[in-house]
Amino acid sequence: MLKISPIKCENLKNPIGLDSEIPRFSWVIESSHKNVIQKSYELETSTDEEFQNKIWKSGVVESSQSQYVDYKGPQLSAVTRYWVRVRITDTAGRTSSWSPTAFFETSLMNHGVWKAPFISSGEDKDPAKSSGWLFKKTVSVKEGLASARLYATALGVYEASVNGNRIGDQQMAPGWTNYSKRLLYQCYDITETLQEGENQIVAHVGAGWYKGDLAGWVGKRCIYGNRNAITMQILLVYKDKSQEWIMTDESWKTAKSPVISSEIYHGEEYDARREGHASWTMAERVPTAESIQITAQDGPLTLPQEILKPKEILVDKKGRSILDFGQNMTGVVRFKVRGKAGDRVKLKHAEILSPPGEFYTENLRSARQEILYTLKGEGTESYQPRFSFQGFRYVLVEEYPGQIQADNFEAIVLHSQMKKSGEFECSHPLLNQLHHNILWGMKGNFFDIPTDCPQRDERLGWTGDAQVFISTACTLMDTSGFFTKWLRDMRSEQNEKGGIPHVIPDVLQNASSQDDLLKGDHSATGWADAMTICPWEIYSQYGDRRILEENYDAMKSWVSYMRREARDEVIWDSGFHFGDWVALDAKEGSYFGATPNDLTATVFYANSVHIMIKTAKVLGFEDDLKEYSALYKRIVTAFQNEFFTNTGRLAVNTQTAHVLALYFNLAPKPFIRRTVDTLVRLLEAEDDHLLTGFLGTPYLCAALSRNGRLDKAYKLLLQEDYPSWLYQVKQGATTIWEHWDGLKPDGSLWSPDMNSFNHYAYGSVGYWMYTAVAGLSLDEDDPGYKTILFKPQPGGGLTRAQASQMTPYGKASISWEIKVKTYICTLVIPANAKGRLLLPGQEEWKELGSGEYTFQLDLPSSF
Repeated sequence: MLKISPIKCENLKNPIGLDSEIPRFSWVIESSHKNVIQKSYELETSTDEEFQNKIWKSGVVESSQSQYVDYKGPQLSAVTRYWVRVRITDTAGRTSSWSPTAFFETSLMNHGVWKAPFISSGEDKDPAKSSGWLFKKTVSVKEGLASARLYATALGVYEASVNGNRIGDQQMAPGWTNYSKRLLYQCYDITETLQEGENQIVAHVGAGWYKGDLAGWVGKRCIYGNRNAITMQILLVYKDKSQEWIMTDESWKTAKSPVISSEIYHGEEYDARREGHASWTMAERVPTAESIQITAQDGPLTLPQEILKPKEILVDKKGRSILDFGQNMTGVVRFKVRGKAGDRVKLKHAEILSPPGEFYTENLRSARQEILYTLKGEGTESYQPRFSFQGFRYVLVEEYPGQIQADNFEAIVLHSQMKKSGEFECSHPLLNQLHHNILWGMKGNFFDIPTDCPQRDERLGWTGDAQVFISTACTLMDTSGFFTKWLRDMRSEQNEKGGIPHVIPDVLQNASSQDDLLKGDHSATGWADAMTICPWEIYSQYGDRRILEENYDAMKSWVSYMRREARDEVIWDSGFHFGDWVALDAKEGSYFGATPNDLTATVFYANSVHIMIKTAKVLGFEDDLKEYSALYKRIVTAFQNEFFTNTGRLAVNTQTAHVLALYFNLAPKPFIRRTVDTLVRLLEAEDDHLLTGFLGTPYLCAALSRNGRLDKAYKLLLQEDYPSWLYQVKQGATTIWEHWDGLKPDGSLWSPDMNSFNHYAYGSVGYWMYTAVAGLSLDEDDPGYKTILFKPQPGGGLTRAQASQMTPYGKASISWEIKVKTYICTLVIPANAKGRLLLPGQEEWKELGSGEYTFQLDLPSSF
């Protein structure tokens, strides 16, 4: 058996609105045979599904490449559907049938030239208000409609409907970008929604990130503009090949919507009595800056993912009902209600109950997270917020007509559309819950951008959080498109000197004058290094060479910035840095860890230069390769001279300093053992507990296990008392906390000034759980899991573990089990990939082809 799955285009299944001049195709080979490697492929594209009008035939290409294969045919036309198929031959001479046909449809392909004007209401001129606005147009469709596409975007967030039917199920479109430079439009197939004759097109627009409150603690608002606006282009194509364009203009009508107010942080107020009673006026054309490039959607949309029902209805001391959904999450509550006109439903959202069991909202800071719905009084009414989202587990029902019943409420989980790719399970129940918490921390914060938290008046794209977590993120879910989009956002915000803002999109310009913690507006080490770390990680995880090509100049600019800032181009000891943020060795009342910034900054500077060496090598830039190699050697030498004594003592006596020196291979080779031993002593001084913060924690377990102290890595991972990962689990956490002691052992809470209970950065340990505990990882030299490494490292008393990864080539998996003193390991390698296996206690790697294997060995008596 040898067959091909349906082809994906740009890693998407049958995409429409694709804005790539050279799209790339990928496919997965399925086979019952072992050692299957593709020998050649043959691709065809056509403008018809029957492949009668082929526009490109690759011919037989001798290659094992089945991921990101470039289209090499004639220039593609805009707004055109193309069909594609492939067949392959393997090295054993077997030839597959043609794959199932797939298609991709090009976008407007106009590279930022958008024809339809933006329109707004003449009444929307108060920057302090965030009401919703309706826009409508009646359009006529002739007989013989073949296809219809709606292209839309907004200065704000929007929903669209045709003849009363909602188009798409996306939430908070068009998402969040640097609106002054980059705005994304979405494409919808509305062929089946339109009818011959008159049709009503309606757009509903809210404040969103464009106009509403942002970075609430420094009082940002209307960062991008004071007026919401919508723009649409509708293309009608008839069976006789004629075309008709319908666009927003001054002929559209507008009115206030029932959304009285809607804000990202504060929630939504909706008056259903206003439905159907709008007072329509003519819309106004709104000029936009020439700097804005309007381009096709280039990342996953935010969509409803699952629905949770209340696990329990609690009652507080005041007799109020609190819905417990059992899971800290990001989304909205949908409810049903009956009552008379003017009755209200008022909901408040919170992550936790304070230790006495009371509804706790102090850590939301200025974010209200409230929903207020006024009934119209017509039978059973149903409602969910349109232009806001909340981070919560608990919902306080402050007002509700009638009896509060669990069946009338459900929580809709929202996050960017990403296919789950990783699975992990082991014999330790608390570790399984930790994995669950890491996954849900990611779900709650991958909301168009990688936010730091989904609940308080922040929800910003902090670069540091994203870069420390990206390896785990790629393991848990397919984030290739998500990070491709965010990296484009990042490049749009990079300053002329190469500096990278702390958050992307950057809404903290000049915030340092209003925030005592911020002493600079950009380019903090370990944060801004996302500009180099993230492209390299996406390349490594998915084999996407284009991500390096697309970001190479920006990566170089960032390294050039650091090079200028560093003393003698080697030791970076200037500027503002967050350092080992919220480490437990910080001074009382401080967020800044004890590891000095000149060490952490130089470590990440060295790492970014090392990434540039690898990237230049992949892309074939020989001059850059030589230059960065020489620079890296200078930095390493300077680091060792600066921070290590002649006898090998690391001058900075913190856990994080030793972790970073070991993980990034900066310790002098003769002194590696001393550095490891000192790290162990520092841990033992804390009774084998960590003190690390944002920059030390992601690498802690790996630094130990790579250097012969797997025992200490497991000891840290499996600690159940404070501070540890499992301490949070035992405290009832369902996501990852911002602070190790967000909820302290004595029942008190960290300061509400900064205490999120859904803050994914410390979940970066998840990557070590996959790669070391289970033993499934990639080979950076053969990226995208073309070669899969299996290196299980049992320990900590675990008797079994298993993990799987949906790689670009198909599902890879490993499971191991210890029975008495016998170790049994089973693994699966997908077709067109190969594996390398190193079993516990062995020194030689086994080379394996695709297929399923089981190995058994006797463990040494010392195990």
